[in-house]
Amino acid sequence: MTPTFRTSQGAPAADPAVPHLILVGLPGCGKSVVGMRAAEMSGRAFLDFDAEIERREGKPVSLIFAEHGEHYFRRKERELTEELRLTGGMLLSPGGGWIANSEVVGLLRPPSRLVYLRVRPETALKRMGRRRELRPLLARPDPQAEIRRLHEERRLLYEGADVVIDSEHLTLQEVTEQVVALLSELR
Repeated sequence: MTPTFRTSQGAPAADPAVPHLILVGLPGCGKSVVGMRAAEMSGRAFLDFDAEIERREGKPVSLIFAEHGEHYFRRKERELTEELRLTGGMLLSPGGGWIANSEVVGLLRPPSRLVYLRVRPETALKRMGRRRELRPLLARPDPQAEIRRLHEERRLLYEGADVVIDSEHLTLQEVTEQVVALLSELR
């Protein structure tokens, strides 16, 4: 059975022989926004893991965490990742913590390529604005300390990506164009 996803494009999941391009980085680094724009520019399907899990569960990620805990959510990420092994050629945006489970990452990589959208934790938090309250791991008394902790825990994993785009001082358009160029190499 072919998996069905609700992607940004009406395009069906592509040929499994074409690797996925996976955007990774801290919450607020721009994975979803860059992913949607790059998908539109390239004609590729874009899948935001959080949005897909929310669609399937019928509730927001914050409620999934509150009702079932982080372990349950990570299990749903793994199930989605397993389904994505049967497809290819998509632009993917997993949650910031997806990278922390090497076994799950290994389901897609190789052949998929990871792209780290690097920003300082302070920049990521600023970019989220009030939306950070919707992020279960940041909905704590000191979100600044929490995002710094997450960055320290994951930094080496993020830095191990195939490509690092230092998006700290680039415009959204510049980052998007770099991702589109990477997508064109995967054909």
